[in-house]
Amino acid sequence: MTTTKPYTQTQLAAQPIGYWTRETADLVIGNLRTALAEENLTQPHWWTLNHVAGAPGTWTRPALTAKLTPYDDQHTDFDTVYDDLTARGWLTQTTHHLTLTAAGEAARTRAHDRNAKVHATLRQGIDDATYATTIDTLRRIVANLGGNGTLPT
Repeated sequence: MTTTKPYTQTQLAAQPIGYWTRETADLVIGNLRTALAEENLTQPHWWTLNHVAGAPGTWTRPALTAKLTPYDDQHTDFDTVYDDLTARGWLTQTTHHLTLTAAGEAARTRAHDRNAKVHATLRQGIDDATYATTIDTLRRIVANLGGNGTLPT
C-alpha cells in the first residue's frame, strides 16, 4: 500500500479541487485504458461488452450509441467498435439487437477482472465510508455547478 504524507484539514481544505479532480481523472482513466489495452480493448469496447451483457438482446446499435456517447471523450465511431467486436466473434446482431457470444462474455470477464485490479489499487487505504463521502461530495459539486449530480446507470 502506498503511504502519503499527512496534512491538516486546513491545508487540505485550501487545495484547488480542479487540480486534484483532473489529476485523479487522468490517472484513473489512464490506468483503466492501460488495463483494457492488455486485452486489445478500448473503453468504448468495454462499455459495449458490459452494457450488452447487462441486457442481452435488448440493445440496438442506435440506442447503445446514444447511451454511451455522453461518456466518450475520444469521438468514437461506435459502429466501428460494434463491427470490431462482431469480427472477433464476441458480439452478434440479430434483428437489430446485440448479444454477446460465449467468447464475448469470456472477454468481458477478463476485462472486468483487469478493471477490478485498477479499482482495488485506487481504493487502497480508503474505506467504503470515505470513498462514498468522496463520491457524494464530487456529485454535489457537479450539481452545484449546474451539472447532472445523478448517479449514472
